[in-house]
Amino acid sequence: MSMFCYQCQEAAKGTGCTVKGVCGKTDVVSNLQDLMVYTLKGISQLVIRGKQAGVEMPNKNHYVMTGLFMTITNANFDDQAILNNIRKGLEIKQELKGFLSENGVSLEGLHDAALWSATDDNGIIAKSLAPEAGILATENEDVRSLRELIIYGVKGMAAYAEHALNLGKEDVNIYEFMVKALAATLDDSLSADDLVALTLETGKFGVDTMAMLDAANTGTYGNPEITEVNIGVRNNPGILVSGHDLKDFEQLLEQSKGAGVDIYTHGEMLPANYYPAFKKYDHFFGNYGNAWWKQKEEFESFNGPILFTTNCIVPPKEDQISRIYTTGASGYPGCKHIEADQDGNKNFSEIIEHAKKLKSPTEIETGTIIGGFAHAQVFALADKVVDAVKSGAIKKFFVMAGCDGRMKSRDYYTEFAEKLPEGTVILTAGCAKYRYNKLELGDIGGIPRVLDAGQCNDSYSLAVIALKLKEVFELNDINELPIAYNIAWYEQKAVIVLLALLYLGVKNIHLGPTLPGFLSQNVAKVLVENFGIAGIGSVEDDIEMFMA
Repeated sequence: MSMFCYQCQEAAKGTGCTVKGVCGKTDVVSNLQDLMVYTLKGISQLVIRGKQAGVEMPNKNHYVMTGLFMTITNANFDDQAILNNIRKGLEIKQELKGFLSENGVSLEGLHDAALWSATDDNGIIAKSLAPEAGILATENEDVRSLRELIIYGVKGMAAYAEHALNLGKEDVNIYEFMVKALAATLDDSLSADDLVALTLETGKFGVDTMAMLDAANTGTYGNPEITEVNIGVRNNPGILVSGHDLKDFEQLLEQSKGAGVDIYTHGEMLPANYYPAFKKYDHFFGNYGNAWWKQKEEFESFNGPILFTTNCIVPPKEDQISRIYTTGASGYPGCKHIEADQDGNKNFSEIIEHAKKLKSPTEIETGTIIGGFAHAQVFALADKVVDAVKSGAIKKFFVMAGCDGRMKSRDYYTEFAEKLPEGTVILTAGCAKYRYNKLELGDIGGIPRVLDAGQCNDSYSLAVIALKLKEVFELNDINELPIAYNIAWYEQKAVIVLLALLYLGVKNIHLGPTLPGFLSQNVAKVLVENFGIAGIGSVEDDIEMFMA
């Protein structure tokens, strides 16, 4: 075993990757990512020690947040970038230890993660291979399972917090919880019950983080509105933008005005088409392609350069590397990385000039898809929706948010959408939508049968919609609504969405195509008994069960 990772749905054999990640990361990258998290835990424990002693500690919140984001699945494959960030973390630890000593605070009893240091890269590499720096350092399977569930939730939270920060929104309480949670995963005195409680608290802060990001997005770019998105192409050269960060997207649009280059979204950037502020750019043409896992073939036909603003990178073909640019927490060896200046501004002139020299995109489909059904837009349709429910025209809503992936088993979600009976409406967010957002499913009294709220973080919108319906129908429990949850997961942002839903009291969520490999039997049993978490079966049996 040269590595161990089971944080994503496609972990080898459903138990963990031990030689190379199914995502494409090498054992070197995987081990460095483990050490990155180990370093963040140590920093967190130092911060907690200072606070317990009443010492005002130096602010390292942004470093912790970005470090977590770098370790999300498919975000950063660049071992040198991760190595550099660990080196920075070691410098921060030395600063914090010195600060504590100057203030008379003892370092006695701190975990090795807080005390460990290295003087060169060889020391860092050696530590990345040490057993205590990896996931399996926690011997008790149930404790390990809960610790990892918390860490993966906090990773997803960090991603959403960074997007909000890029738009000028932050909440110190969220940062403080990240530090608290990371430090807690080093605390052997915490029982399984303590960790279960911390898991639900992670969900609470997940709700807070998604609400903050929603306010940042809508406050900056307006509320998403019903939009028909073009999925064809024009004859101009193009730039394809993937990922989730709307600030990066805005800066690229602004800098490429009048350049003769069209801008297209890909994957999770599709919902940028729904925001009013972006519709003023006549060179923003539409969406190209499908979910992240199809990018190799779609990047080939796009012909132009690609900008990754966050995760969802698939290791590209060798001849595509020169056309791929990364920014933020994303990275891949050999790809040009665009850094922000001290004011958060990025210079995209190189990718714009690059696009001018390349062919226009090859058309792979034509037509439009419709989206923009975040909470404000659905509230505007509330009377129509409520009337449809009361009249029986809408019998049930199905929340089918989450992630897409490569596995053949994910065809289940397309078939499920196709076979849902009349009178059902799909509420979706995240790239799971690509399994059915181009199907001809029709509408119910003018309400489309697929209501796309946006990116994975916009699953918050679906929770807000459910809570509003609970209020409108004067129900005591959100679970009394005619809403079923059949969610696809892939990576850690889906984990924080799941924990957020559990915190809000949603029960009987079905999760697929497989349950997470990081859930031990006992932890899975707790989720089943307390929250009704279940997997998926056959399409026919599941529809019959849900409709009953």
